[in-house]
Amino acid sequence: MNIGRLDKQDLRTLWKKEATEFTPWLAQEENIKLLSDAIGIDLEVQSQEESIGAFRADILCKDTFSGNYVLIENQLERTDHTHLGQLITYASGLEAVIIIWIAQNFTDEHRAALDWLNSITDDTFTFFGIEIEIYKIGNSLPAPMFNIVSKPNDWSKQVKKTVAGTTATGTKLLQQEYWQGLKEFMENNKSFVKMRNPSPQSYSDLSIGKSSIYLSATVNSKHKSINIWLNIMGENAKKNYDKLYQTSYENSLIDINKNLVWDRMEGRIMSSVILKREADYTDKNDWANQFGWFKENLEKFIKYFKPLMAEI
Repeated sequence: MNIGRLDKQDLRTLWKKEATEFTPWLAQEENIKLLSDAIGIDLEVQSQEESIGAFRADILCKDTFSGNYVLIENQLERTDHTHLGQLITYASGLEAVIIIWIAQNFTDEHRAALDWLNSITDDTFTFFGIEIEIYKIGNSLPAPMFNIVSKPNDWSKQVKKTVAGTTATGTKLLQQEYWQGLKEFMENNKSFVKMRNPSPQSYSDLSIGKSSIYLSATVNSKHKSINIWLNIMGENAKKNYDKLYQTSYENSLIDINKNLVWDRMEGRIMSSVILKREADYTDKNDWANQFGWFKENLEKFIKYFKPLMAEI
């Protein structure tokens, strides 16, 4: 059996200049998705060469789930002190909470600097160091690869947050354990659904690729139910809901579930599409069944609704 060999390419053979070639390439929807997949955050490009005082940041994005700003700074060579300083300056100017530094190579000092920044900040700020590589196999098209060399330690940040706040109750700890179990279930069963890091609360939100619209997996001990919500938020909630309803209601009952509930929520600045199932999340013996239900239906929600987000 013949096997191809990965041939690493010089970045400059593909992009001669950062500002006029690499940055516009990365800002394209299909390419920013590659970066999104690497870090597990859905990114929506807001602007390129964003002015911040006397400086200009390479790419400004939003995390489509939280709506927080994401700042991206690019280098087609080894990291240097100038770009590290720019990152901190830009972040303070934008109040960005996610900062991504992309370079060909990271020095040990700059990797350590990002690790230190992640260690001394709470979960309000997140720093990623990403090395980009280009490979070919024979005469194939060049393919980019994003490698994470520095990322936040989510567990230590969660510990800091818990210590800084009130002590979690037994119910809250059980909820956090539940979402951790669901996250591990999704990963172990190769689901394309990316669960967020678990928090001690009755819901776990997921991005669907559009600001102000997101999914929520929820548990309710009072009504003994587990639920999936497509939440349509903001001043355009009714307009977006009506558009989705007109084009997608009938097929959603076929492609997702016949028991799907579309609720315009009159008088509120949100609308929702909801699927519910009777289940007691406090019964650990039933968790495997509940996780299976969430996996099946979250995948259906995302497959059905995510392509429609581009039309809203």
